[in-house]
Amino acid sequence: QVSLVESGGGSVQAGESLRLSCRISGDTGTEACMAWFRQVPGNDREAVAVIHSDGETTYRDSEEDRFIISQDKSKNTVYLQINSLKPEDTGMYYCAVDLEVWVCYMESREYQTWGQGTQVTVSS
Repeated sequence: QVSLVESGGGSVQAGESLRLSCRISGDTGTEACMAWFRQVPGNDREAVAVIHSDGETTYRDSEEDRFIISQDKSKNTVYLQINSLKPEDTGMYYCAVDLEVWVCYMESREYQTWGQGTQVTVSS
């Protein structure tokens, strides 16, 4: 069974950077998608970036320049680097996994396992 634990969130000023980490426990197999989602109160979770086991990445259109998703398989960890943070980046960031897939989707319903989230708060 796969479990996920996020870390790296915090309260920062606009313009700063953060690197979120998602530590994976368990076997995700050779074909899996790892995703980062953001949720603000009252809204659904929306995908920020996804990465397949083979390294292919997909970003929400507006996020590609400031968000970088990466993985370190030796550490069983997926990262989300967020640069030039804006107040609108504030939210709870969740890591999620979709197992045994060859195509990564941006919809939350595709993902079976979720972490507990890490809060990012950006002040202006």
